Amino acid sequence: MYLENIYSPADVKKLSFQELNDLSHEIRASLLQKLSEHGGHFGPNFGMVEATIALHYVFNSPKDKIVYDVSHQSYVHKMLTGRKDAFLHPAEYDHVSGYSEPQESEHDFFVIGHTSTSISLASGLAKGRDLTGGNENIIAVIGDGSLSGGEAFEGLDYVAELGTNMIIIVNDNQMSIAENHGGLYKNLKDLRDSNGQCECNFFKAMGLDYMYVNDGNHVEALIEAFSKVKDIQHPILVHINTLKGKGYEPAEQDKETYHWRTPFDLETGESKMNDDAEDYSEVTAQYLLKKMKEDFQKLKTEGEREKFVKETGSKLDGMTGNEIERLTDAVEVDLKEINAKAREILTRE
Repeated sequence: MYLENIYSPADVKKLSFQELNDLSHEIRASLLQKLSEHGGHFGPNFGMVEATIALHYVFNSPKDKIVYDVSHQSYVHKMLTGRKDAFLHPAEYDHVSGYSEPQESEHDFFVIGHTSTSISLASGLAKGRDLTGGNENIIAVIGDGSLSGGEAFEGLDYVAELGTNMIIIVNDNQMSIAENHGGLYKNLKDLRDSNGQCECNFFKAMGLDYMYVNDGNHVEALIEAFSKVKDIQHPILVHINTLKGKGYEPAEQDKETYHWRTPFDLETGESKMNDDAEDYSEVTAQYLLKKMKEDFQKLKTEGEREKFVKETGSKLDGMTGNEIERLTDAVEVDLKEINAKAREILTRE
């Protein structure tokens, strides 16, 4: 077993490509065991296994600094930086947090738990390096879902002007917690469909150099790409196309449910927790539905009601709560159907 002998990234660098692939399987097996027993972020970590292995194979952490956005996808990073026992032994499961934590390791630089922050945080490290005459690589890892946050845009804008070494890894798994929405995601799709060759390139328009890796779950391809950008003397964005939940079919098929899981039965996938009690999202959804119905009943004309239904229907798509999930059971549902279902719910006694 290779994972048991990984005490630092230096041990990762000793492995052959075949051994790295074997290591990726061992990591997923360990993650599956822990998360089914303990709970935690599932899909984000399964999708980042090869990329994290490649990062630690190519770069020299902690001299080279890797900053993970939200850092909920940092479990593999922790396993490769001296904290594997917290994923191998149940008695030690709680010895690490679910996010990056500088008190745990010199390989973590910030306590993070919020989206869209990694580029801005990493740009501060890059500026500090430049002011003090350092030469280390600064790497920001961010998911496509986090790119639409305002701070991520500000970070991209600043980094483009910084002009020195800064490497941004965009982990594009076509998901946030749920499906992505917004104009940016059409361009990401165009880039994926064109193997990164689409003439309209948001990142180049921002002033960044750009590289695309179509198979972001192929460790050799990632090592090749990261080796090319290591020690680069200008900002570059590496866009990797990954599969959220990679390696565990239920998570690949139901990406939203498996974004984060409570302890669950490996054979059935059923949660081991008592789900009968109302949760916060359900209470919030029911409150919003109540207020929507009240507002709907106040409208006098059919035109006003039709406009309200259209606006409400589009907003209901993607909300949480069991009743609204039943309303828009699939994100592919036609907008007319959403509107019809919205009208049915809003007029329900």
